[in-house]
Amino acid sequence: MNKLVEFDRGTQFSHVKPTDTQYLPGGLRDFFLYRDLGIASATNGRVIAHLVRANLAPTTGTGWHYHVAEFQIVIMMKGWARFMYEDQVTLVSAGDVVHQRPGIVHYLFDYSPDMEYMEIVGPADFQSVSVEGPCAIPPVTPWPDISSAT
Repeated sequence: MNKLVEFDRGTQFSHVKPTDTQYLPGGLRDFFLYRDLGIASATNGRVIAHLVRANLAPTTGTGWHYHVAEFQIVIMMKGWARFMYEDQVTLVSAGDVVHQRPGIVHYLFDYSPDMEYMEIVGPADFQSVSVEGPCAIPPVTPWPDISSAT
């Protein structure tokens, strides 16, 4: 017996090519650039997906925080980033996938110059809440000074 599958008519088909959107400042963190993938619009705000790229060398990082969200997934596309998840240092490298459970206290404090990750969060208008951290943050890895290279 075939079942009729009812689809959610409140969402739209979306196909975003690399040339359709640009990396832009103005996202959650000023030291990153963000490329919108059109998912928030296509899902009427149920989910957001964007690419995040390193823009400035790490200094202070994101600060301790958690997100008010139903789910969050980080897929590291290039480079690496070091996070504190609660009191544990976690190296996330190209190819790694992290599910950040709702409410987990974390801090992205270090990343490579070529770091790029995809972030998928629901809902699209999730909130970040700053909190006191459970421990000290390790030092960052300095970026090479390419301006003095010959």
